[in-house]
Amino acid sequence: MTSIDGLMERARSLSPLTADLLVVAVVGLFTASDAASNDPDYQQADGLTWLLLAVSLIALVWRRQWPVPVAVVTGAACAGWALHGHIGELLNLPVIVALYTVAVLGDRRRTLWTGLVASIVSGAVALRVGRDVANPQGLPMLEMIWPLVPLLLGEVIRTRRQLMDEYAARAVRAEEEREREAARRVHEERLRIARELHDIVAHTVTAMTVQAGVALDALDTRPEVSRQAMRQVRDSGKEAVGELRATVTVLRDHDRDSTAPAPGLAQLPDLVGRFTDSGVTAALRHDGTADGLSPMVELAAYRIVQEALTNVAKHSGARHAAVSVARHGDRLRVEIVDDGPPPQTESPAKLGPPSQAAATEGFGLVGMRERAAAVGGSIEYGPVSGGGFRVRALLPVVLPAEALRGGRP
Repeated sequence: MTSIDGLMERARSLSPLTADLLVVAVVGLFTASDAASNDPDYQQADGLTWLLLAVSLIALVWRRQWPVPVAVVTGAACAGWALHGHIGELLNLPVIVALYTVAVLGDRRRTLWTGLVASIVSGAVALRVGRDVANPQGLPMLEMIWPLVPLLLGEVIRTRRQLMDEYAARAVRAEEEREREAARRVHEERLRIARELHDIVAHTVTAMTVQAGVALDALDTRPEVSRQAMRQVRDSGKEAVGELRATVTVLRDHDRDSTAPAPGLAQLPDLVGRFTDSGVTAALRHDGTADGLSPMVELAAYRIVQEALTNVAKHSGARHAAVSVARHGDRLRVEIVDDGPPPQTESPAKLGPPSQAAATEGFGLVGMRERAAAVGGSIEYGPVSGGGFRVRALLPVVLPAEALRGGRP
């Protein structure tokens, strides 16, 4: 079995011209031996016999380039032998190879037409030879069937090759699809990590900056207030380190989930309280009807509130902010409103795609938009008439299947 596989491998490694010449040599050897050993009662090999053989063999060299003309030439030579009186079992070997090539390199339509013509011609030659020869080569019906055998074999081989090529193409497409899916998941994971790090760092640094400013202002006149502010700085730093450690743990070992629970609605009172200690009076209204939500939805709501309050402390100049979390049907409504001064030119809320929003809105607003979209929700934000800024997010109570496809929150 090993020797046969080795021979097949060597045959595949041959160039087309070398393979064609090898086929011609083998066909010529068998056909010439059959032409030279005729029954004494029938026509012996003569000049016409060898001329027809030479024409057939020369034509077979170009069977790949012109399969149909080569089949016509070899078929005419085979018919010439029969009409000339030669009787042999291998004289039709050249036309068999030519007919196989017609089928294996063509299509089904050409194979059918070639088979029809070859069968008719072979049957007609058998009828003509049967009148002149006492022992003809075969019955007309059998002579009409044999040209179909190499055509059928070539059709089977060609169909098998096409199936193998299709299977290979499907495998390549499947691999490309897997690579695209893997790249998409990596991209989504990078965006998730970027949002987490931004929310942690931006929120904590903002709170620590505000608290440090309070400590500096009250250091000489109100030392107790200064110490309280510095304690808030310390606590905020510890919290940020803990969240960063949990995030890095997930990145280092993606097969092991972090043991620390993801922030959710239960942590909102502490979050709002820290901002109140930072100088922004924040009030929370949570009616408690939103319990039992998916952790991904709770994390999205928490981060949206965190980022909105961070923007209040950093950019709005507001002194008061109100946070409202309530369930309305199958939606969780999260709203943050501050009382900052009105902008010089009021404009409607920017609801463009994130790629455009990033250039004008900053990463905070884009991150809130992405978090809402990641769980199948929506978000609106913009200035309030008369002053202030509002962020309103509507998140699904039941997480849609497309949000689950992205993996862990």
